[in-house]
Amino acid sequence: MGKTAAIRVLHTAAECFPLVKTGGLADVVAALPKALRAAKLDARLLLPGLPALREALKSPVEIAQCGPAFGAARVTLLRGLLPDSTVPTYLIDAPWLYARPGNPYLGPDGREWPDNLQRFALLGWVAAQLAMGELDPAWRPDIVHAHDWHAALAPVYMAAHATAATGVARARSVLTIHNLAYQGRFSAERFGDLQLASWMSSPAGIEFHSELCFLKGGIQFADRITTVSPTYAREILTPAEGHQLDGLLRHRADRLSGIVNGIDTAIWNPATDTAIAAPFDAGHTAGKALCKQALQREFGLRQTPGAPVLGVISRLSPQKGLDLLLSALHQWLGAGGQMVMLGSGDPALEHACRATAQAAPDQVAVSIGYDEALAHRIIAGSDLIGVPSRFEPCGLTQLYGLRYGTIPLVHQVGGLADTVVDASEAAVREDRATGFSYRGAHLDELSHALRRAIDLWHNPPLWQRVMQRAMAQDTSWHAPATRYAELYKGLLGQVAP
Repeated sequence: MGKTAAIRVLHTAAECFPLVKTGGLADVVAALPKALRAAKLDARLLLPGLPALREALKSPVEIAQCGPAFGAARVTLLRGLLPDSTVPTYLIDAPWLYARPGNPYLGPDGREWPDNLQRFALLGWVAAQLAMGELDPAWRPDIVHAHDWHAALAPVYMAAHATAATGVARARSVLTIHNLAYQGRFSAERFGDLQLASWMSSPAGIEFHSELCFLKGGIQFADRITTVSPTYAREILTPAEGHQLDGLLRHRADRLSGIVNGIDTAIWNPATDTAIAAPFDAGHTAGKALCKQALQREFGLRQTPGAPVLGVISRLSPQKGLDLLLSALHQWLGAGGQMVMLGSGDPALEHACRATAQAAPDQVAVSIGYDEALAHRIIAGSDLIGVPSRFEPCGLTQLYGLRYGTIPLVHQVGGLADTVVDASEAAVREDRATGFSYRGAHLDELSHALRRAIDLWHNPPLWQRVMQRAMAQDTSWHAPATRYAELYKGLLGQVAP
């Protein structure tokens, strides 16, 4: 009996770590296809030809010319490999749309590029063309897996093509929602730029509250919808967290599921991490104390081993709850604690963070911006990692914290609820606790969680127990990749072995 062919999966997204990254999406897009290939699936990537990606693509081979399209006179599909990756990668080389430096979505003025509709419609359109077997004669995906609104038109274009007599089996589509708050909305007057049949401009298509909505279209037409944690999958069915799409999501709830993200445990490994001051692991934690000393020294904090260090690595926005953390910080500092923060975003929050550091320079340090190596040093050198988000689809920072024995303190929402077991008396006694969590984005709740963290810190044997249990968690992509593989097999009518 012949061997079953590997399932062919095309992951379509706008970002990929480390070359183009604005958030956790990039980390997922870099790591998940690699994990799927390790599980013997034929996973590939489709990305826009942004400068950093185009310049880094190794041994590019021209697969097809498919322009003019979406305002670009020249559109070339390339295939190659990105540095340090074994995942075959397609790049859409369309300089008119993508040859722009900096943020993939925003211009130098901080505003969205006015042609973002065409830029990301092209991404979905090329994915659909690959799914139809019209671009690469040597490879056609069984599954197109689109990530977030930037790729969400892929299922729409696939549905639009489905009635064509192609003589090939129809590829299936999966849409993963990484953050429902970002939806890709545009003026309805621009529908003609999308190269879709007129009926798609109606509520049965991609029209949404008199606008065009890429994410709504993806939700409407994808064969399966996933999001990045089971709790978030339930939350987005409610008006409170549904961002006006909860009605459609409830309508398609039988196609919706949540799969918690993993992290790349080769990159995030305290035993081999070259960015940190000293290696350590769950069995040999002395190096973590050296990482803490180095972090305190780097930021000019008091060199006090007995002072617990709270690390924060975050986009500075109201969603992330950092205004609450700054308001609660006085009790942490009053108990002798310290804080190191890395992030950027809302100007008012940036100013508030700087002012907090200036008021207590030997206890608080703030670095505005983002530095990947510094993020590793903060995770390794802190005792506690704070993730007080008002909502959080999955969150990766708390997973990094678990991996490095840096105990997470989180708001019990979304993926934070699914990945952190609160250090209640019972959970600590039963050796299940991995962090501190609290319900309700309120100052009193966060303050109480910080007090509990301080109390546990002053009981070193119990702190060590929680730290060891945290480090014992499997934060890798193995289990999530297995879940995705099972989802793909179900879509294709295959029985899992």
